[in-house]
Amino acid sequence: MSTALQMTAFGLALLSTLFLLLATCTDCWMVNADDSLEVSHKCRGLWRECVTNMQDGVRTCDQYDSILADHPVKIVVTRTLLITADLLAGLALATLLLGLDCIKFLKEDPRVKLKMCYGAGVILGIGSILGLVGSVWYAVDVYVERAMLMSHNIFLGVHYDFGWSCWLGMAGSMGCFVACVLLTCCLY
Repeated sequence: MSTALQMTAFGLALLSTLFLLLATCTDCWMVNADDSLEVSHKCRGLWRECVTNMQDGVRTCDQYDSILADHPVKIVVTRTLLITADLLAGLALATLLLGLDCIKFLKEDPRVKLKMCYGAGVILGIGSILGLVGSVWYAVDVYVERAMLMSHNIFLGVHYDFGWSCWLGMAGSMGCFVACVLLTCCLY
C-alpha cells in the first residue's frame, strides 16, 4: 500500500510541477474577452504580451523592457511566487524520487526513506501555497481592475479575463497540495 501511495504522489507531483513550470513560462495569464468581433487575440503574460491575428494566424510578441524595470505589482509578485514554487516543487520532486521504496538509494534504512518522503511532502506543501497565492493574487487583481473600470463606466476597448496560464498555475498548485497531503498525512 505504501509503495502505491508513494507512486501516486510522485506521479501527481511530477504532473503538477510541469503545470507550474508551464504556467510560469507561458504568455496567457490575461486574455481579451470582448463580445464584439475581434480580428486579433491578445494575451498578457508574466514576461511578454502577444497578439495573434485571427485571419492569418500570425503571432507577434512584445517582451517587457527588463526583468528589473518597473512593472505592475501583480506581475512582480506573481513572478516571484511562481518561480519560488517551481524551485520548491523541483526540490521536492528530487527528494521524493530518492525517498521512493522502489529506488535502491538508502535501501537498508527505510526510516530515512520515509522521512525523505515526508520532507518532500512538506516542501511540496510550501510550494503549493506559494503557487496558489501567486496565481490567485494575479486573478484577483485582474478581476479588481476590471470591476473598477466597470464601476466607473470606463471602457478602454479591450476587456481582459483570466487566461489558461492562470488556470494552469492554479491546477499545478492544487495538484502539489494534494500530493503534499498524500505524503504527509496518508503515508504514515
